[in-house]
Amino acid sequence: MENRGLVSLAKKAMGKAYAPYSRFQVGAALLAKNGEVFLGCNVENASYGATICAERTAITKAISEGVKEFEKIAIVASSEDYAAPCGICRQVLYEFMPEGEVVLYSKKEGMKVMKLKDLLPMGFRGEDIK
Repeated sequence: MENRGLVSLAKKAMGKAYAPYSRFQVGAALLAKNGEVFLGCNVENASYGATICAERTAITKAISEGVKEFEKIAIVASSEDYAAPCGICRQVLYEFMPEGEVVLYSKKEGMKVMKLKDLLPMGFRGEDIK
């Protein structure tokens, strides 16, 4: 799937975000190596620690369906700027797509494609702790 299509799906997912506290909606579209796309949005909670980011929502949905290998993820937010994954999401993404790409979209700047390795230098995986 082309990046534009993935960004479009991420925008659709963003529309489903539950963000009554921050009003910062985020959507993600995760492309699996088998071609399936999993959408995710951020889901806030009054107990802030229970909040889950859009990226982890998409990964959780994919894993629950038995899919564990991914090529790239597109992320969009309701702000005018890029919304790069938080540190926790970077590590979770690295677990399943260390060679993957992150497609960011900004209303002002357009699309930016980055390697996950550039967002999380020296990330680690299960084999690193065995």
